Amino acid sequence: MSPGANTVLVVDDDAAVRASLTFAFEVEGFQVNLYNRGKALLADPNLAEGACPVVDYRMPDIDGIDLIERLRGQNVTLPTILIHGRVTKQLRMLAPKLGVAAALEKPLFDSVLVESIHTALASRG
Repeated sequence: MSPGANTVLVVDDDAAVRASLTFAFEVEGFQVNLYNRGKALLADPNLAEGACPVVDYRMPDIDGIDLIERLRGQNVTLPTILIHGRVTKQLRMLAPKLGVAAALEKPLFDSVLVESIHTALASRG
């Protein structure tokens, strides 16, 4: 397993969501890195190769789609899960074009999210 292959990068401006996801992911054996803004993830010089970002769509600095596009522009192709309060048809159609592994609607069911992460990480080989 490559370094970071068991790491989830949680990018959400809501502290309660970050805490809840951290608990759920740690119970599943994942390492968790937290970011309260999209720009914080972009500024991290030590992005774990093989990690899986879980990115909130609506954040105050940049939205999740813009964040993913910027990551791709930096040749960062981590398998990303996009989460949002309302996943529209347009968002579901756009997500695969950006290489998003899954677009999930809040409230999140831990089992669906965790399974999506396992699937995304497994797809990396």
